[in-house]
Amino acid sequence: MAVGIAVLVAGAGTSAGVNRAPAADPPGITIVPAPDSPDEAQFVPGASNVVPPTAPPATDIGQSQVQSLAAPSYACPGFSGIEKTNPLANLYSDRFAWGPYPWVKVGTGRGNINWASNPYKNASWYMWFHSLRWLGQGIVAAGKGDLVAMTRVNTIAYDWYRDNPYSWKGNIGAWESTMHRTNVLICLRQAIMSGLKVTALPIRYAWVDSALLSHARFLTYNWSGAWNHGTDESIALFGVGVTLNRSDYKNLAVQRLGAGITTSIDAQGATNEQSTGYASFNYTLWGRAIAVLQNGGYSAGTTMVTRRALLGKFLALATNSMGMLPQIGDTELRPMYPWPGTPMEYAGSLGTKGTAPLWRVGIYSAGYVFGRTGWGTDPTRGFAGESAYSIRYGPGRAFHGNFDHTSITYTARGRDIVVDGGYAAYNAGAYRTWSVGPSAHSVMTTPMSTYLNPVTRLTASSVRSNAESYLFADAPGSGISRLRSVLALKDPDLLVVWDRASAKTAQAFQTLWHLPSDQRASVYSRTTAVAMAPGDATKTIVFQVPFKQALPAGAILIKQAQTNPIQGWQYPSSFVRKSAPTLMLARSGKTASILSFVVPVRASGTVTYSVRQSGTTFIVYLNVGGKRTAIAISGGGSLYRAG
Repeated sequence: MAVGIAVLVAGAGTSAGVNRAPAADPPGITIVPAPDSPDEAQFVPGASNVVPPTAPPATDIGQSQVQSLAAPSYACPGFSGIEKTNPLANLYSDRFAWGPYPWVKVGTGRGNINWASNPYKNASWYMWFHSLRWLGQGIVAAGKGDLVAMTRVNTIAYDWYRDNPYSWKGNIGAWESTMHRTNVLICLRQAIMSGLKVTALPIRYAWVDSALLSHARFLTYNWSGAWNHGTDESIALFGVGVTLNRSDYKNLAVQRLGAGITTSIDAQGATNEQSTGYASFNYTLWGRAIAVLQNGGYSAGTTMVTRRALLGKFLALATNSMGMLPQIGDTELRPMYPWPGTPMEYAGSLGTKGTAPLWRVGIYSAGYVFGRTGWGTDPTRGFAGESAYSIRYGPGRAFHGNFDHTSITYTARGRDIVVDGGYAAYNAGAYRTWSVGPSAHSVMTTPMSTYLNPVTRLTASSVRSNAESYLFADAPGSGISRLRSVLALKDPDLLVVWDRASAKTAQAFQTLWHLPSDQRASVYSRTTAVAMAPGDATKTIVFQVPFKQALPAGAILIKQAQTNPIQGWQYPSSFVRKSAPTLMLARSGKTASILSFVVPVRASGTVTYSVRQSGTTFIVYLNVGGKRTAIAISGGGSLYRAG
């Protein structure tokens, strides 16, 4: 709904009681960019959006106010890049664009917006529409004295406020975007004062403060708890407290940050969101929380700083030998940012900056194993010449996690070797269901049974200079037990995985290896498949050695670009789906034993093997491109390097 006050903006600065700043041209508002928010909406319709804190709260946050000559402040956190596709010309004609979708006219052309618009039936589009972040370019221009821009953004923002009266809890898109919209209103308030060269909000814009109060009220009574959503809400509430000089809002925000930090980031440094992408977002988000508290005159304490530093270590260990975060959970393919002065500086810069971390393997009780052959300090290898892997286990799926327990990713020889199915957009329908489900991951699946979202235990581990081994156990379906032994070798670099399972009824057992989309795979025999990108210097040889079970016909199959059932795809980002080969090592019956090898070698390289039984120990002798080694499985079931 358009409102008459908007056309009076040009004269607003002359209202009685307004204190003017010096008459110099306004420099514009100060923007201290917040971390880019995840593109996708983070709610599941019909599910709770609240994550209760489960760990004792930090009690050292905000205990004493910081003594500073500068007045408490809260900088505009920017607009997360959403403003880039919404230039002033579009704002003047009520056009909105987000994500991969073309712009849409959402109003009459005079700032009277239809807030029920959702032409693409996309929850994320709708949520960012209600965030008002798309007004960013207009707000920045208004802060520099562009009164036409000020008129338009004020009109649209007021239209939202008037058309969506408190409480908007029944509108999930408006609800989820509350903390983002709160920040936009704070930015708008600052832009009005800067653009009009005043030091107090003119009376004609009192609606902005009323809107901030209603948003603070909503945030007060609707805290999402101990995850990124709740952290963002607490920061925004603190911002209202600083802006309106409300100590009650500031103190409540401080209390919630203290309650959230110890659950959001555990004592080892892992987040509770089951996603490497969201772990990276939380690192930047808690950095913003620390800065906001300090700029607002409060102490951030030590717990928040310490937990964030531990999360930085987690992210450094997670970074693979290509400088990328593995796609675990809802994670788009992206490089690790080389945060100066942290372990991530070395990992994210591919070893060109900072200091090599002292640790090579990280085992996290939240359900992650990260390991690598080294950090590239050996000049014969270099950073990209190392191998790196990730393995998932732990608590059942929650938040931004997938049904990915025992899943593996692997990089070696400067490229992806084993990948994850990736992150499909929430509105991707059956493809979203697939990308979250077990068959989008490099695991042993039992597709004839209902997946039970099990807790997966790490029951044994060993870390040596040239090999690491792990044993995982769980029950993925009713009456089914599953064990996965993983052995990661250095010189030669390769993975050995022994999957075994038993069930009360006959099952299809399928060990899946998801390969990169640029590779082409071919099956050579019941034992062996080879994958390689055209013209590449590296190929991947995947083979299985018969152990405790003969190989049936069709023991190794390629599934690619398959639609029924869905298989053989990779999502590097939410809206990009690529055809990718998936190798399926198949068995059927009540038991399965699948011993598979994933070996990256040079394009002309070869792999040969022989086997021998020595007492109760089964030994596989390998020759990988001229490098010899051996792996063994003891009578008790231990998988280890034997040579």
